[in-house]
Amino acid sequence: MTISRDLETIWPDLNAYARSICDQPTDAEDLVQDAVERVLKARDVPTAKERLRPFMFRVIRNLFYDELRKRRIRKEYSNSQKRLISESSPVFQADDAILIRRAYEKLPPSAREILFLVDIMDFRYAEAAEILNVPPGTIMSRVSRARKRLIELIDGAPQKDENERTNARRER
Repeated sequence: MTISRDLETIWPDLNAYARSICDQPTDAEDLVQDAVERVLKARDVPTAKERLRPFMFRVIRNLFYDELRKRRIRKEYSNSQKRLISESSPVFQADDAILIRRAYEKLPPSAREILFLVDIMDFRYAEAAEILNVPPGTIMSRVSRARKRLIELIDGAPQKDENERTNARRER
């Protein structure tokens, strides 16, 4: 039998397992769909039906916990950002949003890109690293520099030109 046919025969079991770990039936269906899609694209998949079934359960479980982890991290990050905003100014006004947008627009494209991916689109560092095809450590340092520069622009710090930055690096 082909893997597709084997998947069809164990589909009810996969759905039942996914429903047992998910809160919503639609989430369970999505989980099974994602698992099947990944397995169909994968190279090292068990071909024997008796090995495929536990393998699929493991894939579903891993995808489920990966999603939970993503949600928790995004929630923690969102909460920390809300806390920072509330601590920095008691009332976030439209003027603040305009000031932030103007400062963001003054950033170089590379800084805007990294802030967009990490702070606006909520990608994890590893995901942003994959998108930009750079190591995660590079993402961390780019985000740090971009956030620092954004704060400087918001606070009205004078922008250094490229010559001043180069000279500062040489002095270190």
